[in-house]
Amino acid sequence: MEHLWLVPALPLLGFLVLFLTEGRLPDRVVAVVGAGSVGLAALVALFVGYQFTQSGVASHPQVLWTWMAVGSFAPTVTLHLDSLSLVMMGVVTGVGFLIHLYATGYMWKDHEEPRGYSRFFAYMNLFVFAMLMLVLGDNLLVLFLGWEGVGLCSYLLIGFYHRDGANGYAARKAFVVTRVGDTALALGLFLLFWEVGTLHIQDALDQAAALDKTTVTVICLLLLGGAVGKSAQVPLQTWLPDAMAGPTPVSALIHAATMVTAGVYLIARMQGLYLESADARHVVALVGLVTLLVSSFTALAQTDIKRILAYSTMSQIGYMFMALGVGAWSAAIFHLMTHAFFKALLFLAAGSVILAMHHEQDIFKMGGLRKKLPVPFWSMAIGSLGLMAFPFTSGFFSKDAILLTAWTEAGWLYWGGGVLAAGLTALYTVRMMVITFWGETKTEPHDASHGGFSRTNMWLPLVALCALSIGGGWFGIGVLDDTLGALIEVDSHFSPVALATMAMPILMIGLGWLIFTGRINVQGLVDSAVGRGLRRFFAGGWGFDWVYDRVFVGPFVWFAKANKGDFVDWTYRLTAGVVRATHYVAALTQSGRLRWYAANMAAGLVVLLLFVAGWL
Repeated sequence: MEHLWLVPALPLLGFLVLFLTEGRLPDRVVAVVGAGSVGLAALVALFVGYQFTQSGVASHPQVLWTWMAVGSFAPTVTLHLDSLSLVMMGVVTGVGFLIHLYATGYMWKDHEEPRGYSRFFAYMNLFVFAMLMLVLGDNLLVLFLGWEGVGLCSYLLIGFYHRDGANGYAARKAFVVTRVGDTALALGLFLLFWEVGTLHIQDALDQAAALDKTTVTVICLLLLGGAVGKSAQVPLQTWLPDAMAGPTPVSALIHAATMVTAGVYLIARMQGLYLESADARHVVALVGLVTLLVSSFTALAQTDIKRILAYSTMSQIGYMFMALGVGAWSAAIFHLMTHAFFKALLFLAAGSVILAMHHEQDIFKMGGLRKKLPVPFWSMAIGSLGLMAFPFTSGFFSKDAILLTAWTEAGWLYWGGGVLAAGLTALYTVRMMVITFWGETKTEPHDASHGGFSRTNMWLPLVALCALSIGGGWFGIGVLDDTLGALIEVDSHFSPVALATMAMPILMIGLGWLIFTGRINVQGLVDSAVGRGLRRFFAGGWGFDWVYDRVFVGPFVWFAKANKGDFVDWTYRLTAGVVRATHYVAALTQSGRLRWYAANMAAGLVVLLLFVAGWL
């Protein structure tokens, strides 16, 4: 396990090579460095994980260096491997590598960003490094370093096509909204350090039981604020749909394996703290429940294929938050893993469709692609089954583990809300698939390989993720059940509640097929005044952006304009004028004439002699 340090070091090395060469490397070399560094990290992670599971130890720390030493405060940069970080490390490197491999073809000869191939993979490698530091750090300072690192990289990647002002706006929006949550997280870390005198995770958790319950609740809620921002949960979810401005591999990386799972990891890592505050856990569960319902209804009204998947991501992360809140800790991480499989598959398959459709993302301009794009179709079909929790796919095992534990631990409200959202998930997913792949062809597709140097580098990741989306749940039951703890805490998997949980997606798949293939006509209901109003409301994301623009953005802009030309501005202008005048006078002495310089030197020497002689 002494090779653990190589896991984050290899993507960092890849970033440094690509950054320092400034786009001068051939594209094939860039692809090898960009994807290869993450692939090697995945192999090392697999080897280290095998050693860890065979060792029988509960955790393995690896000290790299002392960060700073101020009196007794001497935090170290230490990597910490345990069952939780092992799962996260495997997801980040494994799924991250498949996304990188796909991106070598997707971004090949990208004419929108000349010489951007190297820059793209430099950002992607730095993103993976930051996420690995987040999940492997044994200290909350190291975790926070990785936390801010993924925030920076998300800004760079979402705004990758920066020549389009809308993309720059989306990147800034993601950066600013997540900073709101990061501020809460920083305050939580300050308060935790004030109370326990350390930010070492295990030491802080060991002292949690001795803290005042109100203080623990406040700390937990502040940490939740950071998690809500990074994982795009209500009320800080508005950045995620706009993050679709980035290239599709970026969407897959952010939405499947890295950034949006950071909040789930943070709460799971601080489990010992949350166990001391039932109120904080209730808030976590409520945030998850509200988010999964809001995002599920919103996805029903979207027409952009990537935005549909973005809202489905919010919904699935909502399940994870609800699981953490009701005590299904292991099930939450299990769903994090399976979600990485099927959501990465869905985004990458959608990317292939978008390329074949000449970068068209509106599902109503597609249609009839089932036989013309067989690999993307079957990939999206398998990913959709996982997303809908179809029986015995990966999503079925993990989502049902959450819902059944919610029934036993929290009662009918959370179980019912989760089952309703599962039905809505099946409904909007069938809608997306039917409109995209069935019916009349509205736009003729072209070769989905997009001129990449190999079809394999785009389709092999899809095949691998298809296998994981189908069989990943069995892996979880066989391995994670022993590693993380019991995943389904119910007496019988065939109880009436379990059967009802399983039946809901199946029923809604059938209903969705009948509705969206036209066998059941609901057009009159859709075109009614209530139907049109609900569609506008859901399509607008329940009006969160509208409210924020009027409550926060509008007043701030008005105040900035009203404050224009005040005392501060006049002071600035005066200071700038004085500096410019001083510079002008000083510049007059630099005439470039040798006699002028000699005269100044002589005058200076005379003044110096008079001063030494005491005459001045």
